[in-house]
Amino acid sequence: QVQLVESEGGLVHPGGSSRLTCEVHGLIFGNVAMGWFRQAPGKDRDLVAAIRWDGNPKYYGDSVKGRFAISRDILKNTVYLQMNNLKPEDTAIYYCLADERWPLSPDTPYWGQGTQVTVSS
Repeated sequence: QVQLVESEGGLVHPGGSSRLTCEVHGLIFGNVAMGWFRQAPGKDRDLVAAIRWDGNPKYYGDSVKGRFAISRDILKNTVYLQMNNLKPEDTAIYYCLADERWPLSPDTPYWGQGTQVTVSS
């Protein structure tokens, strides 16, 4: 059974940092690309960041370039999303996903449960 288990997001002040983690079960981690989508209320779902199974290339959405960083640890079957200089517009539910294709696609069946990140003073 495939499971993507995300860490809790939480409340962060503007300008602050937070790190999301996603642990993968039931897939060969070295064979899948990983990514993070987010969806804010009333907005479309956006791909925030993605990383191929071998660590390169990486993709970042324009709104997070220079602030977010995606990485992966094959020994821990885990992907990370380091978020720095957070802004209120980063408030959203963040979803981890895994895909055996690159570039990865939101029609992959492998999604995490989602975690709320709120950026507010």
